[in-house]
Order: sequence, then structure tokens, then C-alpha cells
Amino acid sequence: MRVIAAHPVTRDRRAPREGWLIVEWPDGHDSPSDYWISNLPPGTEPERLARLARLARLARLARLRWMIELDYQQLKGELGLDHYEGRSYLGFQHHCALVTAAHGFLTLERQNPNHLRPG
Repeated sequence: MRVIAAHPVTRDRRAPREGWLIVEWPDGHDSPSDYWISNLPPGTEPERLARLARLARLARLARLRWMIELDYQQLKGELGLDHYEGRSYLGFQHHCALVTAAHGFLTLERQNPNHLRPG
């Protein structure tokens, strides 16, 4: 359904802006598990056919943002993406490449933490 978030209107005195309220409510649960407000245009309401599949996909895509936020947080906090203090673009690219490689390694390790490693 289309909603208007009250916070920017009442506190910041901004013009009302409509958005889609996306609610994930799994079958058999008493309450929703999560919800989001999306800025998709008004004409994007799915047709009646295959509506549930499209809405489930929309909720899955909305959940992906949280995974991206966690990855970015790990890149900055644990792997030092924000610790570069050089002055050259090439040095910054090398720093980003090493941080990205370390993040890829840790992601693979997290997927299968108990596999045998070569000695």
C-alpha cells in the first residue's frame, strides 16, 4: 500500500512524499518479521497474476540492503578500508584491492568454516 512517512513532514517541515510500504509477514506467524518503505513509483503495483511471487521477490531484494550494509561495515571497521592515508590514486586502488581480496577470503571462510585446509 502507498504510505506517507510522517517524520520528515512533522519534524523537518518537508513536503509529504508517498512511498510503498513493504511488509514481510511469513505464513503462520502472528506478526510481521520486517518492513520497509520503498521509493518505487506509484505505477509499479504488480498485477493480480503472480502477485505473491513478485511481492516475495521485492521483500527479498529489500533484505539484500542489510547484507550490503553489513559488508560495508566490515570493510571499514575490521579490514581498514577507511584507514588509507596516502596521496596517490594508484596507492588508493592498491589499498582497495587488498581490502576487497581480504573481504572475499573472509566471506568464503564464513560459508564453510569447518572444511579441511592444506598444511
